[in-house]
Amino acid sequence: MVYFFSPLSAGLKTRPSAGRLVLLGLIAMLTVCALLVPLWGTLRSPYVRSLAMKGARKAQAGSSDARLRGAYRFERGQWVYVHLEGSPGRIGFQHGYLLAPEIADAFQAVKLIDTHDTQRDWEFFRKAAREMLWSKIEAEYQQELTGIVEGLRARGVAVDIDDLVALNAFEELPGYYVPWYNAQHKVASAPRLTSPGNCSAFVATGRYTRGHGIVIAHNNWTSYLEGERWRVVFDIAPERGHRILMDGFPGVITSDDDFGVNSDGLMITETTITQFAGWDPNGKPEFARARQALQYASSIDDYVRIMLDGNNGGYANDWLLGDAKTGEIAQFELGLKAHKVWRTKDGYFAGSNWARDPKVIKEDTTFDPNNPETSPNARRARWEELIEKSKGAIDVNLAERFLSDHDDAYQKKEDPDERTLCGHTDASPRGVNIWGWGPYYPGGAVQGKAMDSAMAKAMSFAARHGHPCGHDFLAEPFLKAHPEYSWQSPSLRDMKAGPWTVFKAGEGAAP
Repeated sequence: MVYFFSPLSAGLKTRPSAGRLVLLGLIAMLTVCALLVPLWGTLRSPYVRSLAMKGARKAQAGSSDARLRGAYRFERGQWVYVHLEGSPGRIGFQHGYLLAPEIADAFQAVKLIDTHDTQRDWEFFRKAAREMLWSKIEAEYQQELTGIVEGLRARGVAVDIDDLVALNAFEELPGYYVPWYNAQHKVASAPRLTSPGNCSAFVATGRYTRGHGIVIAHNNWTSYLEGERWRVVFDIAPERGHRILMDGFPGVITSDDDFGVNSDGLMITETTITQFAGWDPNGKPEFARARQALQYASSIDDYVRIMLDGNNGGYANDWLLGDAKTGEIAQFELGLKAHKVWRTKDGYFAGSNWARDPKVIKEDTTFDPNNPETSPNARRARWEELIEKSKGAIDVNLAERFLSDHDDAYQKKEDPDERTLCGHTDASPRGVNIWGWGPYYPGGAVQGKAMDSAMAKAMSFAARHGHPCGHDFLAEPFLKAHPEYSWQSPSLRDMKAGPWTVFKAGEGAAP
């Protein structure tokens, strides 16, 4: 404690004059200030400040960490662009450090939706990450994930490796592993769980495109709660393998809605297979295989081989691939028991969550490809109509218009809803029952991306955050109109559409 003594106060009479009262007041104020100085220091200590305050101070203190050398971030068009480079551990540390606020926020959103939908506590997911997934992840990506945790800790974010692995598996654990687990253990009163059915995408080449090169485009369909946070552009330059430019989710080492390109000209995207059922607990996590494939594949064959190696059935997709070096494109339908690849140098492949191969449909799904009323089949019809009508004219600008399309092929009219390429399930009284989305579910298209062969060779693509059509989603009026979704209120927020913005690998680097 600090004490102050003044000779002016030592000889004061019992009834001091007005002047001396002023002096007493001044001395008292100085004493209080002196006492508050150490208290203020305590309030500012990392033990009692908020996470945001801790993160800000530690960010400044740790900016000289050698592991951050060459890494940076900036924001444009409502996207966060991050450049990561070096060894797996360094890439991970940079990822965790630079995106710490976004990861902390995204983690809480994923935790909320996963525990609500599955009726499992978060420890269930941590245990799955620790006991089932971790040992199946390649050492390179174990090091990267560990680095992310270290970067988060440097910013004061308390997420451990089990939390982070479960976050990385947020597209495969709730909709694939949990239903399998419930069936295996005959869990009584288990909730109805379905695999996701997200995204609209296409890839075209040859006589279908302007200039005969490849054009590829994708919009991500997911809950608005998660989708509003799906706004990172990752530029990753690893010490081994190809450089990567992809969109992604904070804290996740792969794109996970899967749109990207590597420095050898391989272009990738996908749409999820609806009503898929299957899981292999001995397989490798899908998120790790998808990252490995984009980092190391130099051809369509490479990509297929890597994804098949250790296939666990998680996040089962129709992969749409393009090789800018050859102009060849492919559709790779990856089930658990069955798979098939189609290829061409003159044609197109589209995806909207429908399985195509009769064997995959029979052995891995309960999907009905003949019901025109469902979202996947209505969007399939619209893709075929748009692409055939635009044969020879398809380019990136037209692809952006496709992703914004509001034509309901089943109703045969323009009506933004769950059956349009730019999805707005929050406007639909039907919802999407085959995905477990009830009436007016707050989900749909949350962003869009597009590129052509020339952009791929330059490692560049165009992206729009929010509905590709430009419409905004506003959380407060939605929740007032639909209180059945009030459980999302802690994390559901506005999703306002940004502009179409072009990003390129290496931009923003110091000269």
